[in-house]
Amino acid sequence: MHDIMKKVKKILVSQPRPQTERNPYAEMEKMFGVECDFQQLIQVEGLSVREFRDQHIYLEDYTAIIVNSRLGIDHFFRIAEETRFSVPDTMHYYCISEAVGNYLQKYIQYRKRKVFTAENNRFEDLLPAMHRRPQEKYLMVLSDVHNDDDLNMFAENKVVVKPCILYRTVSTKWPENKPFDYDMIVLFTPSGVAALRKNFPNWEQGDTVIACFGANTAAALEEAGFRVDIKAPSAKYPSITTAVKDYLENQE
Repeated sequence: MHDIMKKVKKILVSQPRPQTERNPYAEMEKMFGVECDFQQLIQVEGLSVREFRDQHIYLEDYTAIIVNSRLGIDHFFRIAEETRFSVPDTMHYYCISEAVGNYLQKYIQYRKRKVFTAENNRFEDLLPAMHRRPQEKYLMVLSDVHNDDDLNMFAENKVVVKPCILYRTVSTKWPENKPFDYDMIVLFTPSGVAALRKNFPNWEQGDTVIACFGANTAAALEEAGFRVDIKAPSAKYPSITTAVKDYLENQE
């Protein structure tokens, strides 16, 4: 997975701090005497009503919404409210996972709507239900940065889906007077890589260890000229925390 390069004492985790004290990062702090500093490099903001309308999408034209995250649900109902669109009880929801589907209860009476969820976090699982409803008109809620693989999959299976951008990811500004002196940096998205480069355009990696989650994040790091030392997920490392823990256990 990586070569042993340096003794890690301070780790930047580019995510919000976990809400509970019992979490893998707290366990690593106790086990290895490291300090984990949680600092988001990106934040999500919703598109304005004007930006939404520039896409020439009319919510009343659709009978079903496809969502791949809780953020997608939040921003669909936000834009519906801001455009004064009353979401009908007949609206169907196709969700990437059961957890995302359950989140709909924040906005709807779950049992009164038809909610379809993928079993294995793959939209392909929903194709049988979609094919049973050939008259359905689908709108897929997306971020400005997204992978077109799912849209292509739907097209290949003759399911017409209209993409709709409702939120974007933007870089956050690194706090003034906060030192950037980490032995390891943990990144989770290509947007996080872009934010790192934007905040520190002259930063050189040197012997700083970079850990990343996801193939797209790894590709973005390499394209930006960084060295990827730790990657997850994999057969051996199902999560980024298991990969980082292994590195810490084996460091000199």
